[in-house]
Amino acid sequence: MQAIVFLLDAVVSFFSTLFLLRFMMQAMRVSFGGQIGDFVIKLTNWAVKPLRRIIPGAGGFDWASLIAAFALQLLFTGIMVGISFSIGQVDIVSAAPMILLMALRSLLRLAVYIMIGALILQAVLSWVNPYSPLSAPAYQLTRPLLDPIRRIIPTISGIDLSPLVAILLLQAVLMFL
Repeated sequence: MQAIVFLLDAVVSFFSTLFLLRFMMQAMRVSFGGQIGDFVIKLTNWAVKPLRRIIPGAGGFDWASLIAAFALQLLFTGIMVGISFSIGQVDIVSAAPMILLMALRSLLRLAVYIMIGALILQAVLSWVNPYSPLSAPAYQLTRPLLDPIRRIIPTISGIDLSPLVAILLLQAVLMFL
């Protein structure tokens, strides 16, 4: 049973990450023209395209991608709580709000992990290969988070400490989630 839960969690996390990445890339105006954008689009179109007929984009956000990520997390959380029902650890009355909150928490944590990963990727690529095809999307994805920090903390001897500060702040956010 543990192996099935592990595999289900891995698949749900993978696709939830892709849906969230699609939402975040579109919200932060990251180009979908490169390899990463093409990869994300091709692996998420199966769910996003049909959802767009029901949930159109509004305010510059791709709500269909976000709803797909949330629905996937909601389904997985429901399955996990359903398994707990069979064991008798969860009260039926409290299950629905608990499933919603757990799915929302999982989605928020996943979004924070995506940002941390993008920050680490951007920092490493800036040292190793600043002209990599991944550099521009990573920069565009992290820029809205780093720009306010850069206004407060200037570069010191040519070293930008804003990614480090952003990662520390995101780690603190994870502690509260």
